[in-house]
Amino acid sequence: MTDTFQALLVDENREAKLQTLSIADLPDEAVLVDVEYSTLNFKDGLAVSGASPICQKLPMVCGIDLAGTVSESKDSRFNIGDKVLANGYGLSERHWGGYSPKQRVNPDFLLTIPAEFSSQQAMAIGTAGYTAMLCVNAIRDHGVLPSDGPILVTGSVGGVGSVAIMLLSALGYEVTAATGRPEQEGYLKTLGASSIVTRGELARKSKPLERELWAGVVDTVGSTTLATALSQVKYNGIAAVCGLAGGLDLPGNMMPFILRNVRLQGCDSVMAPMAVRVRAWADLAAYLDLSLLATATIVEPLSRVPTLAQEIIQGKVKGRVVIDVNS
Repeated sequence: MTDTFQALLVDENREAKLQTLSIADLPDEAVLVDVEYSTLNFKDGLAVSGASPICQKLPMVCGIDLAGTVSESKDSRFNIGDKVLANGYGLSERHWGGYSPKQRVNPDFLLTIPAEFSSQQAMAIGTAGYTAMLCVNAIRDHGVLPSDGPILVTGSVGGVGSVAIMLLSALGYEVTAATGRPEQEGYLKTLGASSIVTRGELARKSKPLERELWAGVVDTVGSTTLATALSQVKYNGIAAVCGLAGGLDLPGNMMPFILRNVRLQGCDSVMAPMAVRVRAWADLAAYLDLSLLATATIVEPLSRVPTLAQEIIQGKVKGRVVIDVNS
């Protein structure tokens, strides 16, 4: 067993740097994981860049996702050699996360990687893809059928949006992708989008009610984009929301909810119950086209994370970024 390794740690000054750690430095948790891959999500960008005080304890090894192999276990649910993943649960906030080749993890946070996925594929999905599945399942559980009309996906070039388009298209829904990057139209249509709307068509002051367009919405943006989308949701439709890249505010009104029976459904990936997670990962195994996912994924070394963190919060990252924590 290697005694020391490089991990990305945010110090007491909230500066993210590669630091040399040892097994003895890791938290006192019951399962030691040899981490193979992590991911880059918008939340990771906020934590590593210091743009938002995501890290509630310092020092903090960041990375809200991890996937790898169990190398030690004091918990009967996991054995040496098991392939496991973790998403959320306060990783990178209150608990050390995945930007480390070795990590001790609370076994309550771990889920066995479905047999259909390698560790790298599990992280190509990561929190973004798992969150996309939660949103798609919210739409399905609300009873929205493909015949009810198109689904709008905002922030569509990002990780959640990209995977949501793949999943919705695979399930037979017509997808309209909203983006501020119209040069990515070809990419979005390759994923399964039927049509594109520009960010400006949604990120504006909307009327209390506008023309009914969408049977459902997957929203990663919030603010005026979500408010406009809500004013356009069809009767008895749903907006499944999971992000706030456009702002914390929601400058809308009550009319879509009262007059059109629209549901606003939050989709939390961080503290979702294990049963919800297991279902989401099983559905990902059933519906996600891994060859298509591969076209939307790049792999980067751990040393690149500080630079990538700046890029993702500036909206310059496309699709999914897997982090090889051993390179």
